[in-house]
Amino acid sequence: QVQLVESGGGLVQAGGSLRLSCAASGRSFSSYAMGWFRQAPGKERDIVAAINWSGGSTYYADSVKGRFAISRSNAKNTVYLQMNSLKPEDTAVYYCAARYYRGSVYSGDEYDYWGQGTQVTVSS
Repeated sequence: QVQLVESGGGLVQAGGSLRLSCAASGRSFSSYAMGWFRQAPGKERDIVAAINWSGGSTYYADSVKGRFAISRSNAKNTVYLQMNSLKPEDTAVYYCAARYYRGSVYSGDEYDYWGQGTQVTVSS
């Protein structure tokens, strides 16, 4: 069993930055691929970024490439999402997710565990 707790969301002006964190409890964090998803009001939940178990392989949605960076610390059982040059269209609830998988980066949406989400609001 893995529990995920996101933090770092908030209100920021367009062009600003935020860093989201997702702390995982439980054992064997390094056996899990991790992903960040977001869901805006009235829209489906979409993948934003993903990282494989070692941190050596990443994936980004086209909409965030060059602006967001995903990273992880297996020593701290934490995955991060650095978000720069934020735009109003980045406004959403952001979720982290864990999938028991020790392969290359996984860019699908079939994850085993989900966090409760953190709100990110970007004002224009």
